[in-house]
Amino acid sequence: MNMIKKLAADQAVKAALHFVETQADTAVSRAIAVQQIPAPTFAEADRAAYIETQFRQLGLVDVDQDELHNVYGRFPSPQPLHPPVIVTAHSDTVFPADTDLTIRKENGRIYGPGLGDNSTGVAGLFTLADTLRQNHITLPADIWFVANVGEEGLGDLNGMRRVVSQFGGDATYLVIEGGLFGQISHQAIGVRRYRITVTAPGGHSWGQFGSASAIHVLGQLIADIARLEVPASPKTTYNVGVISGGTSINTIAQSAELLLDLRSEAPEALAELESRVMVLADQLAAAYRAQGVAVERQLIGNRPAGQLPASHPLVQMAADALQFVGCANPRFVASSTDANIPLSKGYAAVCIGLTESGNAHRLDEFMNPAQLVNGMQQVLLLILAAAKYWAFIK
Repeated sequence: MNMIKKLAADQAVKAALHFVETQADTAVSRAIAVQQIPAPTFAEADRAAYIETQFRQLGLVDVDQDELHNVYGRFPSPQPLHPPVIVTAHSDTVFPADTDLTIRKENGRIYGPGLGDNSTGVAGLFTLADTLRQNHITLPADIWFVANVGEEGLGDLNGMRRVVSQFGGDATYLVIEGGLFGQISHQAIGVRRYRITVTAPGGHSWGQFGSASAIHVLGQLIADIARLEVPASPKTTYNVGVISGGTSINTIAQSAELLLDLRSEAPEALAELESRVMVLADQLAAAYRAQGVAVERQLIGNRPAGQLPASHPLVQMAADALQFVGCANPRFVASSTDANIPLSKGYAAVCIGLTESGNAHRLDEFMNPAQLVNGMQQVLLLILAAAKYWAFIK
């Protein structure tokens, strides 16, 4: 039997779904309020303080922060019969603290850095918690709302690692992204990230012309990486996202470095790509060693892969919830999100989205609130299903 339809037919759930319909404008206002507080990775404290205040005002209990600035709040079951459901959204952004966060509205879209990714997701936690409280929903499992840190950049999912270590493998994890409505991510892409540093003698661009340059050597490595062929299936990618180094325009560079992102749907393909890149670095180091060049690499990120089969009950309930709110054809996708951590351990987890967004990680990022009510209703139904609320329905 379709448990989502059974849930949605319950009078208390009908009232809660209707309540969500009344919260569209409030949810947008909450998202903007979160977005206006800078929260670059490793500097989420101010936003965490705001989230903690909101959790308390919404009546959650056991509200707390850990030293990483993950924020926790529990919607309590009067008599927990089942393991908890963890509803979590990352609070950090890719944007530096001094980024202009001005909001503008145009053609139904709301533009602002970090609005879709992931201020809307955090605001969804507020609305969902408020919905459970205002509608006096009694559940057979605790619901923990968690705003986690360190999802972006070099955070290496450190916030979610802490969350999963706290709640363990009996819990169910629902990871919320502001955008991506209509998708169900039940497969975690493996990611390996490196800092590769080149050092060289350097010198004056005229007087020591011919001396090895760290920038020139690094450039060769980038060109070598760019020539690598990778499979389209399983999808496998590489990207040099940041390069830095040198002293001045007329100085032969003594040091330079790059940040490299390697990804694949398949662990074996990722390991092969990683090995090929390391061979390229070793070959370049050997070729220039006599000129005083050194090439060092440092692993700075490891997002492990994992998956739930599409036939898993949690994945099927997520699909049923999407279809109930009007998404006829849910898309089953692989991605790199907070869900990587529980999925890599074989725990029940999916990542789902609240509405449509675009231009993520760009200053012209936008969120389209048209699907926001449907997205929040979808998550509400999935929370109730994961908490086995259907057992309360006659």
